[in-house]
Amino acid sequence: MAKPPSNRKKATSAASTDSTSAANSANEDISQQVDPGSATITVTAVKVTELTQEEQSDRLHLERKVERAFFEAGKALAELRDRRLYRSTHKTFDEYCLDRFGYNRSRSYQLVDAALVVDNLQKCPQIVDILPTAEGQVRPMTKLEPKEQQEVWLRAVEFAGGKVPTGRIVKDVVQRIMERTKVPNTYQIGEVCQILVKDNPELRGKGGCWGIVSAVNEFSCTVRMWDGEYTVGLQHLKSYNYLPAECEQMREICDRIHRLRENENLEQAARAVLKHLGELKRPYLTVVEEKVLSLIEQEYGVNEGNKPIANS
Repeated sequence: MAKPPSNRKKATSAASTDSTSAANSANEDISQQVDPGSATITVTAVKVTELTQEEQSDRLHLERKVERAFFEAGKALAELRDRRLYRSTHKTFDEYCLDRFGYNRSRSYQLVDAALVVDNLQKCPQIVDILPTAEGQVRPMTKLEPKEQQEVWLRAVEFAGGKVPTGRIVKDVVQRIMERTKVPNTYQIGEVCQILVKDNPELRGKGGCWGIVSAVNEFSCTVRMWDGEYTVGLQHLKSYNYLPAECEQMREICDRIHRLRENENLEQAARAVLKHLGELKRPYLTVVEEKVLSLIEQEYGVNEGNKPIANS
């Protein structure tokens, strides 16, 4: 038998009443909500503790270490090179740097040169608190004289508003100083000059050697030395002021040395003699030096006319 219809109507009516009540309640809640634009958001403040004096000191020390990383690297590389601490595993310093640090020759010497510049800047009382923090800031100054390096850095710091200048600012200041101090090249082809190494690592081992100018450029000369030709800046040359006849004598000595060096079988002892002759401080050979050089020429079948000497 079917259920009385009256019961079903009551259940439906009750459900409808509950639904209407819930909807009305929801509408009341919505109507009572505050405008989102005027809502207040509560944020819990996090207290930041101040650094202690010891922590401030540690922070400054660590920041300085980061800033001086390139400087310390350059100093270390220079010592590794000068003391030849690579010799147990590598034949050359360049090979060692590439294998151990991934630095090619150019990068290694950029760091070494930068360390030399920073060392020089530290000697200036006015440059105590503001020192370079990256190798790129130093690179434009590596070819300058020590006094010029200090002048450039002081002016660059001034242009940077008392802060560490960028490499671009330093480069601009260097360019201005080079234009101001531009000196005409007065050297002549055939002139005999002494090599001054100063702070140029590319001329290491050439200090005091003599060379003959073979080409005159705007700011440099190509110089023929006992072991090859080099392009040398004017600041690294000093004329011996020899007479034309003396320059010709040195040219003949240079030619004799070069003819011998073309021999691939030249022994170390012979090379040492040629190196000695490349460091002469006079425009002639002594009697003994002439005899030794002639003996080496005879031993290797070369004479002053570049003709083989017949075996007796």
